[in-house]
Amino acid sequence: MKTTKIIHWTVTALLPFTFFACKKDDTNFPGHSTHESMITVQNVLQSKPLVESGTFQGTGTPLILPGQSAAIQFSAAKGEAITFATMYGASNDLFFAPDNPGIKVYDSVGNPIEGDVSAQVKLWDNGTRINQTPGASVSHPGTADNKNITEVNGTDAQGNIYLPASSLVKASLKYNGNSMFTLTLQNTSGGTANETPLSPGVWAISYIVAGNLLNAAPLFTNGKPTANGLTSIAEMGNNAPLSTYLSSITGIFTPLSPVLVVIYNGIDNPLYKVGEKDRNEGLKQLAQKGDASVLAAYLKGKTGIKAVYVLPAPTTTVLLPAIGDQPGSSVSQEISFSKGDRLAIATMYGFSNDWFFATGADGIDPSKKGDASASIGLYDDGTAIEQFPGAGVTQFNLAGTPLAESVPIAAVPNPNAFTTLPPVTGIIKVTIQ
Repeated sequence: MKTTKIIHWTVTALLPFTFFACKKDDTNFPGHSTHESMITVQNVLQSKPLVESGTFQGTGTPLILPGQSAAIQFSAAKGEAITFATMYGASNDLFFAPDNPGIKVYDSVGNPIEGDVSAQVKLWDNGTRINQTPGASVSHPGTADNKNITEVNGTDAQGNIYLPASSLVKASLKYNGNSMFTLTLQNTSGGTANETPLSPGVWAISYIVAGNLLNAAPLFTNGKPTANGLTSIAEMGNNAPLSTYLSSITGIFTPLSPVLVVIYNGIDNPLYKVGEKDRNEGLKQLAQKGDASVLAAYLKGKTGIKAVYVLPAPTTTVLLPAIGDQPGSSVSQEISFSKGDRLAIATMYGFSNDWFFATGADGIDPSKKGDASASIGLYDDGTAIEQFPGAGVTQFNLAGTPLAESVPIAAVPNPNAFTTLPPVTGIIKVTIQ
Protein backbone atom coordinates (compact mmCIF):
# COMPACT_ATOMS: atom_id res chain seq x y z
CA MET A 1 0.00 0.00 0.00
CA LYS A 2 1.50 3.31 -1.04
CA THR A 3 0.53 6.85 -0.18
CA THR A 4 -1.21 8.56 -3.06
CA LYS A 5 1.18 10.84 -4.95
CA ILE A 6 -0.05 14.08 -6.42
CA ILE A 7 1.88 14.71 -9.64
CA HIS A 8 -0.07 17.21 -11.76
CA TRP A 9 -2.11 20.15 -10.52
CA THR A 10 -4.14 22.74 -12.35
CA VAL A 11 -5.64 25.99 -11.17
CA THR A 12 -9.23 24.87 -11.73
CA ALA A 13 -8.72 21.46 -10.12
CA LEU A 14 -6.93 22.65 -7.02
CA LEU A 15 -8.42 25.20 -4.64
CA PRO A 16 -10.84 28.10 -4.96
CA PHE A 17 -8.16 30.68 -4.13
CA THR A 18 -8.80 33.88 -6.07
CA PHE A 19 -5.93 36.10 -7.04
CA PHE A 20 -5.12 39.36 -8.71
CA ALA A 21 -1.61 40.33 -9.84
CA CYS A 22 -1.04 43.97 -8.94
CA LYS A 23 1.71 45.82 -10.74
CA LYS A 24 4.11 47.65 -8.51
CA ASP A 25 3.81 51.34 -7.74
CA ASP A 26 7.33 52.67 -8.42
CA THR A 27 6.92 56.03 -6.75
CA ASN A 28 10.13 56.36 -4.74
CA PHE A 29 10.59 59.19 -2.30
CA PRO A 30 12.39 62.21 -3.85
CA GLY A 31 16.13 62.42 -3.17
CA HIS A 32 16.50 58.73 -2.28
CA SER A 33 18.66 56.47 -4.46
CA THR A 34 17.02 53.19 -5.35
CA HIS A 35 18.35 49.64 -5.08
CA GLU A 36 17.19 46.34 -6.49
CA SER A 37 16.71 42.98 -4.78
CA MET A 38 14.92 39.74 -5.53
CA ILE A 39 12.52 38.31 -2.97
CA THR A 40 11.63 34.61 -3.15
CA VAL A 41 8.92 32.94 -1.09
CA GLN A 42 8.71 29.13 -1.05
CA ASN A 43 6.41 26.61 0.59
CA VAL A 44 8.98 24.24 2.11
CA LEU A 45 6.56 22.11 4.13
CA GLN A 46 7.25 18.38 3.86
CA SER A 47 3.58 17.52 3.64
CA LYS A 48 1.77 14.49 5.04
CA PRO A 49 -1.35 12.86 3.53
CA LEU A 50 -3.21 12.11 6.79
CA VAL A 51 -4.70 14.94 8.81
CA GLU A 52 -5.36 12.75 11.89
CA SER A 53 -4.75 9.22 13.11
CA GLY A 54 -4.74 7.40 16.41
CA THR A 55 -5.50 4.26 18.39
CA PHE A 56 -8.38 2.94 20.46
CA GLN A 57 -8.92 0.11 22.95
CA GLY A 58 -11.28 -1.10 25.62
CA THR A 59 -11.88 0.48 29.00
CA GLY A 60 -10.09 -1.23 31.86
CA THR A 61 -8.69 -3.84 29.52
CA PRO A 62 -7.13 -3.41 26.07
CA LEU A 63 -9.68 -5.82 24.62
CA ILE A 64 -13.18 -4.64 23.75
CA LEU A 65 -15.24 -7.51 25.12
CA PRO A 66 -18.83 -8.33 24.10
CA GLY A 67 -21.09 -5.57 25.42
CA GLN A 68 -18.24 -3.10 25.75
CA SER A 69 -17.38 -0.17 23.48
CA ALA A 70 -14.61 2.25 22.52
CA ALA A 71 -14.95 5.85 21.37
CA ILE A 72 -12.90 7.77 18.81
CA GLN A 73 -13.02 11.57 18.79
CA PHE A 74 -11.92 13.39 15.66
CA SER A 75 -12.45 16.37 13.37
CA ALA A 76 -13.30 16.21 9.67
CA ALA A 77 -14.07 18.40 6.69
CA LYS A 78 -16.71 17.74 4.04
CA GLY A 79 -15.64 14.78 1.89
CA GLU A 80 -13.27 13.36 4.48
CA ALA A 81 -13.92 9.93 6.00
CA ILE A 82 -12.83 7.96 9.05
CA THR A 83 -11.44 4.46 8.66
CA PHE A 84 -10.39 1.98 11.35
CA ALA A 85 -9.23 -1.59 11.86
CA THR A 86 -9.65 -3.98 14.80
CA MET A 87 -9.07 -7.75 15.03
CA TYR A 88 -11.84 -10.34 15.15
CA GLY A 89 -10.08 -11.77 18.21
CA ALA A 90 -11.44 -15.34 17.96
CA SER A 91 -9.95 -15.85 14.50
CA ASN A 92 -6.58 -16.47 12.89
CA ASP A 93 -6.29 -13.25 10.86
CA LEU A 94 -9.66 -11.57 10.38
CA PHE A 95 -10.31 -7.90 11.08
CA PHE A 96 -13.19 -5.46 11.05
CA ALA A 97 -12.94 -2.24 9.02
CA PRO A 98 -15.06 -0.13 6.69
CA ASP A 99 -14.41 -0.33 2.98
CA ASN A 100 -12.21 2.45 1.59
CA PRO A 101 -12.13 5.35 1.96
CA GLY A 102 -13.99 4.84 5.23
CA ILE A 103 -17.17 6.16 6.80
CA LYS A 104 -18.19 9.53 5.35
CA VAL A 105 -19.31 11.90 8.09
CA TYR A 106 -21.13 14.55 6.01
CA ASP A 107 -23.86 14.17 3.43
CA SER A 108 -23.59 15.64 -0.07
CA VAL A 109 -24.63 19.12 1.03
CA GLY A 110 -22.35 19.22 4.07
CA ASN A 111 -24.73 18.23 6.86
CA PRO A 112 -23.13 16.06 9.55
CA ILE A 113 -24.23 12.43 9.60
CA GLU A 114 -25.35 11.02 12.94
CA GLY A 115 -26.68 7.71 14.19
CA ASP A 116 -26.10 4.07 13.30
CA VAL A 117 -23.53 3.57 10.52
CA SER A 118 -22.95 -0.13 11.26
CA ALA A 119 -23.88 -1.14 7.72
CA GLN A 120 -20.53 0.27 6.59
CA VAL A 121 -18.52 -2.05 8.85
CA LYS A 122 -17.19 -5.12 7.06
CA LEU A 123 -15.21 -8.25 7.94
CA TRP A 124 -11.92 -8.87 6.12
CA ASP A 125 -9.46 -11.74 5.77
CA ASN A 126 -5.84 -10.56 6.00
CA GLY A 127 -4.75 -13.50 3.84
CA THR A 128 -1.75 -14.49 5.96
CA ARG A 129 -3.22 -17.50 7.86
CA ILE A 130 -5.43 -20.47 7.05
CA ASN A 131 -8.75 -19.86 8.77
CA GLN A 132 -9.82 -22.28 11.47
CA THR A 133 -13.36 -22.45 12.79
CA PRO A 134 -13.72 -19.16 14.66
CA GLY A 135 -13.98 -19.31 18.43
CA ALA A 136 -12.00 -19.62 21.63
CA SER A 137 -10.30 -22.80 20.42
CA VAL A 138 -8.49 -21.11 17.52
CA SER A 139 -4.74 -21.70 17.80
CA HIS A 140 -2.43 -18.76 17.15
CA PRO A 141 -0.70 -17.98 14.96
CA GLY A 142 -1.93 -20.94 12.92
CA THR A 143 -0.85 -22.16 9.51
CA ALA A 144 0.76 -19.53 7.29
CA ASP A 145 -0.90 -18.47 4.04
CA ASN A 146 0.02 -15.99 1.32
CA LYS A 147 -3.15 -14.49 -0.11
CA ASN A 148 -4.41 -10.97 -0.77
CA ILE A 149 -6.87 -9.21 1.52
CA THR A 150 -10.47 -10.19 0.75
CA GLU A 151 -13.86 -9.40 2.21
CA VAL A 152 -15.53 -12.14 4.23
CA ASN A 153 -19.15 -12.03 3.17
CA GLY A 154 -20.99 -14.86 4.90
CA THR A 155 -18.22 -17.45 4.59
CA ASP A 156 -14.42 -17.40 4.48
CA ALA A 157 -12.14 -19.27 2.06
CA GLN A 158 -12.34 -22.39 4.24
CA GLY A 159 -16.15 -22.37 4.38
CA ASN A 160 -16.53 -21.09 7.95
CA ILE A 161 -19.78 -19.17 8.46
CA TYR A 162 -20.08 -15.62 9.81
CA LEU A 163 -22.92 -13.28 10.62
CA PRO A 164 -22.81 -9.89 8.88
CA ALA A 165 -20.15 -7.64 10.40
CA SER A 166 -22.84 -5.11 11.28
CA SER A 167 -24.38 -7.73 13.61
CA LEU A 168 -21.10 -8.08 15.49
CA VAL A 169 -19.88 -4.48 15.65
CA LYS A 170 -22.22 -1.52 16.06
CA ALA A 171 -20.81 1.79 14.81
CA SER A 172 -22.49 5.05 15.82
CA LEU A 173 -21.66 8.64 14.85
CA LYS A 174 -22.37 11.69 17.00
CA TYR A 175 -21.72 15.25 15.89
CA ASN A 176 -20.23 17.34 18.70
CA GLY A 177 -20.26 20.66 16.82
CA ASN A 178 -17.54 22.72 15.14
CA SER A 179 -16.48 19.84 12.83
CA MET A 180 -15.88 17.45 15.74
CA PHE A 181 -17.36 13.94 15.90
CA THR A 182 -17.39 10.86 18.10
CA LEU A 183 -17.42 7.40 16.52
CA THR A 184 -18.44 4.72 19.02
CA LEU A 185 -17.65 1.07 18.26
CA GLN A 186 -19.63 -1.41 20.36
CA ASN A 187 -18.96 -5.14 20.47
CA THR A 188 -22.40 -6.67 19.90
CA SER A 189 -21.20 -10.22 19.20
CA GLY A 190 -22.17 -11.55 22.63
CA GLY A 191 -24.51 -14.56 22.50
CA THR A 192 -24.09 -15.03 18.74
CA ALA A 193 -22.41 -17.87 16.88
CA ASN A 194 -19.55 -15.44 16.22
CA GLU A 195 -18.92 -14.17 19.73
CA THR A 196 -15.48 -12.57 19.86
CA PRO A 197 -13.43 -9.92 21.59
CA LEU A 198 -12.20 -6.98 19.53
CA SER A 199 -8.56 -6.00 19.73
CA PRO A 200 -7.04 -2.55 20.24
CA GLY A 201 -7.28 -0.81 16.89
CA VAL A 202 -6.16 2.13 14.78
CA TRP A 203 -8.02 4.88 12.95
CA ALA A 204 -7.12 7.48 10.33
CA ILE A 205 -8.48 10.41 8.29
CA SER A 206 -6.99 11.62 5.00
CA TYR A 207 -6.73 15.22 3.85
CA ILE A 208 -9.00 16.18 0.98
CA VAL A 209 -7.65 18.52 -1.73
CA ALA A 210 -9.83 19.72 -4.60
CA GLY A 211 -12.32 16.95 -3.83
CA ASN A 212 -9.72 14.17 -3.82
CA LEU A 213 -8.42 12.36 -0.75
CA LEU A 214 -4.62 12.36 -0.59
CA ASN A 215 -4.64 8.79 0.74
CA ALA A 216 -7.95 7.04 0.24
CA ALA A 217 -6.63 3.68 1.51
CA PRO A 218 -4.29 4.29 4.45
CA LEU A 219 -4.85 0.89 6.14
CA PHE A 220 -5.35 -1.68 3.36
CA THR A 221 -6.59 -2.25 -0.17
CA ASN A 222 -9.05 -5.00 -1.04
CA GLY A 223 -7.39 -7.50 -3.39
CA LYS A 224 -3.86 -6.41 -2.49
CA PRO A 225 -1.35 -7.90 -0.01
CA THR A 226 -1.44 -6.68 3.57
CA ALA A 227 1.20 -4.08 4.48
CA ASN A 228 2.56 -1.58 7.01
CA GLY A 229 1.80 -3.56 10.17
CA LEU A 230 -1.81 -4.55 9.55
CA THR A 231 -0.83 -8.21 9.98
CA SER A 232 0.05 -7.52 13.62
CA ILE A 233 -3.52 -6.40 14.24
CA ALA A 234 -5.17 -9.13 12.16
CA GLU A 235 -3.14 -12.00 13.67
CA MET A 236 -2.28 -10.82 17.19
CA GLY A 237 -4.38 -7.76 17.98
CA ASN A 238 -1.20 -5.69 18.26
CA ASN A 239 -1.91 -2.20 16.95
CA ALA A 240 1.56 -0.74 17.63
CA PRO A 241 3.28 -1.39 14.25
CA LEU A 242 0.42 0.00 12.16
CA SER A 243 0.04 2.94 14.55
CA THR A 244 3.73 3.75 14.10
CA TYR A 245 3.31 3.70 10.32
CA LEU A 246 0.23 5.91 10.42
CA SER A 247 1.99 8.39 12.70
CA SER A 248 4.77 8.69 10.12
CA ILE A 249 2.31 9.84 7.43
CA THR A 250 0.14 12.02 9.69
CA GLY A 251 0.83 15.73 9.99
CA ILE A 252 0.46 18.97 8.11
CA PHE A 253 -0.62 19.67 4.55
CA THR A 254 -1.35 23.21 3.48
CA PRO A 255 -0.90 25.40 0.44
CA LEU A 256 -0.03 29.08 0.77
CA SER A 257 -2.09 31.70 -1.03
CA PRO A 258 -0.69 34.20 -3.56
CA VAL A 259 1.80 36.26 -1.59
CA LEU A 260 1.23 39.95 -0.80
CA VAL A 261 4.49 41.95 -0.78
CA VAL A 262 4.55 45.60 0.33
CA ILE A 263 7.42 48.11 0.42
CA TYR A 264 6.77 50.94 2.87
CA ASN A 265 8.56 53.76 4.70
CA GLY A 266 7.87 56.09 7.59
CA ILE A 267 4.80 54.22 8.85
CA ASP A 268 4.03 51.26 11.08
CA ASN A 269 3.38 47.81 9.63
CA PRO A 270 0.60 48.55 7.12
CA LEU A 271 -1.00 45.10 7.30
CA TYR A 272 -1.89 44.43 10.94
CA LYS A 273 -0.95 44.87 14.57
CA VAL A 274 -1.01 42.12 17.18
CA GLY A 275 -3.54 42.93 19.89
CA GLU A 276 -5.74 44.96 17.57
CA LYS A 277 -8.71 43.68 15.61
CA ASP A 278 -8.68 43.29 11.85
CA ARG A 279 -8.78 46.77 10.28
CA ASN A 280 -11.40 45.80 7.69
CA GLU A 281 -9.02 46.86 4.92
CA GLY A 282 -8.74 43.46 3.22
CA LEU A 283 -6.62 41.33 5.55
CA LYS A 284 -9.73 39.28 6.40
CA GLN A 285 -10.14 38.30 2.75
CA LEU A 286 -6.50 37.25 2.61
CA ALA A 287 -6.61 35.33 5.90
CA GLN A 288 -9.94 33.58 5.22
CA LYS A 289 -9.93 33.08 1.45
CA GLY A 290 -6.38 33.64 0.24
CA ASP A 291 -7.52 36.71 -1.72
CA ALA A 292 -4.91 39.49 -1.42
CA SER A 293 -6.54 41.75 -4.01
CA VAL A 294 -8.71 43.75 -1.59
CA LEU A 295 -5.85 44.64 0.75
CA ALA A 296 -3.51 45.31 -2.19
CA ALA A 297 -6.01 47.70 -3.76
CA TYR A 298 -6.53 49.48 -0.45
CA LEU A 299 -2.80 49.98 0.14
CA LYS A 300 -1.83 51.28 -3.28
CA GLY A 301 -1.41 55.04 -3.15
CA LYS A 302 -1.66 55.29 0.65
CA THR A 303 0.82 57.48 2.47
CA GLY A 304 4.06 55.62 3.15
CA ILE A 305 3.31 52.79 0.69
CA LYS A 306 5.92 52.65 -2.07
CA ALA A 307 5.10 49.41 -3.89
CA VAL A 308 2.52 46.64 -3.74
CA TYR A 309 2.79 43.21 -5.39
CA VAL A 310 0.60 40.10 -5.38
CA LEU A 311 2.55 36.99 -6.42
CA PRO A 312 0.62 33.89 -7.59
CA ALA A 313 2.55 30.67 -8.17
CA PRO A 314 2.98 29.69 -11.83
CA THR A 315 0.32 27.25 -13.14
CA THR A 316 -1.10 26.42 -9.69
CA THR A 317 -1.79 29.95 -8.35
CA VAL A 318 -1.21 28.71 -4.79
CA LEU A 319 2.13 27.62 -3.38
CA LEU A 320 1.89 23.87 -2.86
CA PRO A 321 3.93 22.10 -0.18
CA ALA A 322 6.54 19.47 -0.98
CA ILE A 323 4.74 16.25 -1.93
CA GLY A 324 6.99 13.20 -1.95
CA ASP A 325 9.98 14.05 -4.13
CA GLN A 326 8.22 17.04 -5.67
CA PRO A 327 9.53 20.29 -4.09
CA GLY A 328 7.21 22.97 -2.83
CA SER A 329 6.17 25.86 -5.05
CA SER A 330 7.91 29.23 -4.98
CA VAL A 331 7.39 32.75 -6.29
CA SER A 332 9.97 35.49 -6.91
CA GLN A 333 9.74 39.21 -7.51
CA GLU A 334 12.30 41.91 -8.21
CA ILE A 335 11.76 44.83 -5.86
CA SER A 336 13.03 48.42 -5.79
CA PHE A 337 13.72 50.15 -2.49
CA SER A 338 15.56 53.04 -0.89
CA LYS A 339 17.52 53.31 2.33
CA GLY A 340 15.18 53.06 5.31
CA ASP A 341 12.44 51.21 3.46
CA ARG A 342 10.83 48.18 5.05
CA LEU A 343 9.25 45.10 3.47
CA ALA A 344 6.10 43.30 4.65
CA ILE A 345 4.61 40.09 3.33
CA ALA A 346 1.45 38.11 4.07
CA THR A 347 0.04 34.82 2.81
CA MET A 348 -2.75 32.55 4.03
CA TYR A 349 -2.23 29.24 5.78
CA GLY A 350 -4.56 27.74 3.19
CA PHE A 351 -6.12 24.94 5.22
CA SER A 352 -7.22 27.10 8.13
CA ASN A 353 -10.14 29.34 8.99
CA ASP A 354 -8.20 32.62 9.17
CA TRP A 355 -4.51 32.02 9.87
CA PHE A 356 -1.88 33.94 7.94
CA PHE A 357 1.90 34.08 7.76
CA ALA A 358 3.39 37.57 7.92
CA THR A 359 6.44 39.58 8.76
CA GLY A 360 6.53 40.97 12.30
CA ALA A 361 5.79 44.47 13.54
CA ASP A 362 8.94 46.00 12.01
CA GLY A 363 8.84 44.14 8.70
CA ILE A 364 12.10 43.16 6.96
CA ASP A 365 15.02 45.31 5.86
CA PRO A 366 15.06 44.65 2.08
CA SER A 367 18.75 45.60 1.86
CA LYS A 368 19.80 42.62 3.99
CA LYS A 369 20.49 39.66 1.76
CA GLY A 370 19.94 36.03 2.74
CA ASP A 371 17.35 33.92 4.51
CA ALA A 372 14.76 36.11 6.23
CA SER A 373 12.43 33.28 7.26
CA ALA A 374 13.05 33.83 10.96
CA SER A 375 11.22 37.15 10.62
CA ILE A 376 7.96 35.41 9.68
CA GLY A 377 5.27 34.49 12.19
CA LEU A 378 1.91 32.71 12.04
CA TYR A 379 -1.06 34.79 13.16
CA ASP A 380 -4.78 34.33 13.80
CA ASP A 381 -6.78 37.15 12.18
CA GLY A 382 -9.53 36.77 14.77
CA THR A 383 -12.34 36.99 12.21
CA ALA A 384 -13.39 33.33 11.93
CA ILE A 385 -14.07 30.60 14.49
CA GLU A 386 -11.17 28.14 14.59
CA GLN A 387 -11.34 24.48 13.59
CA PHE A 388 -8.78 21.72 13.15
CA PRO A 389 -6.55 22.91 10.26
CA GLY A 390 -7.37 20.77 7.24
CA ALA A 391 -10.40 19.19 8.93
CA GLY A 392 -12.87 22.05 9.31
CA VAL A 393 -16.23 22.10 7.56
CA THR A 394 -16.35 25.91 7.48
CA GLN A 395 -12.84 26.42 6.09
CA PHE A 396 -13.16 28.33 2.81
CA ASN A 397 -10.65 26.27 0.86
CA LEU A 398 -12.39 23.07 1.94
CA ALA A 399 -15.68 24.23 0.41
CA GLY A 400 -16.93 25.85 3.60
CA THR A 401 -18.19 29.24 4.76
CA PRO A 402 -16.24 30.72 7.70
CA LEU A 403 -18.21 31.42 10.87
CA ALA A 404 -17.58 34.99 11.99
CA GLU A 405 -15.98 36.05 15.24
CA SER A 406 -14.30 39.30 16.26
CA VAL A 407 -11.26 39.05 18.52
CA PRO A 408 -7.84 40.74 18.39
CA ILE A 409 -5.15 39.42 16.07
CA ALA A 410 -2.78 37.10 17.94
CA ALA A 411 0.11 34.76 17.27
CA VAL A 412 -1.01 31.16 16.75
CA PRO A 413 0.31 29.11 19.69
CA ASN A 414 2.26 25.95 18.95
CA PRO A 415 1.16 23.43 20.00
CA ASN A 416 -2.35 24.83 19.66
CA ALA A 417 -5.76 23.51 20.63
CA PHE A 418 -5.85 21.23 17.58
CA THR A 419 -2.39 20.05 16.61
CA THR A 420 1.35 20.66 16.76
CA LEU A 421 2.76 22.48 13.76
CA PRO A 422 6.28 22.38 12.38
CA PRO A 423 8.28 25.55 13.08
CA VAL A 424 7.31 28.42 10.81
CA THR A 425 10.66 28.06 9.04
CA GLY A 426 9.64 24.49 8.22
CA ILE A 427 6.62 25.76 6.27
CA ILE A 428 7.61 29.04 4.60
CA LYS A 429 11.02 30.23 3.42
CA VAL A 430 11.69 33.86 2.52
CA THR A 431 14.95 34.76 0.80
CA ILE A 432 16.26 38.16 -0.35
CA GLN A 433 19.00 38.20 -2.97
